[in-house]
Amino acid sequence: MPYVARDETGRITGVSERPSGSASEFLPADSPEVQDYLRSAGPMAVRQRLTGSDLEMARITEDLIDVLIGRNVINFTDLPIEAQKKLVARQKLRKNLSVLSNLVSDEDSII
Repeated sequence: MPYVARDETGRITGVSERPSGSASEFLPADSPEVQDYLRSAGPMAVRQRLTGSDLEMARITEDLIDVLIGRNVINFTDLPIEAQKKLVARQKLRKNLSVLSNLVSDEDSII
């Protein structure tokens, strides 16, 4: 007997066994909306969102390191050698991607 909470667009944002301030609407457990929400909140869906978040966090970490180095809070050589190698490799990849992106645009025809 799930009670659901909805956002301002009407999308289910939570499911509870008991009614609460935000989850006061009762829906049957076999309701397609409840089933869709439970699938999207399952372990695999959460893992997929975490993986996407990991990629974003990697970029944030790189940017943070660049800021700290730029402000002389840390020195690049303060980082472990393996971290230095990975950062340099990513910088090279990003630079190569930028160069390639400038060479070919989405409107260019290969033929």
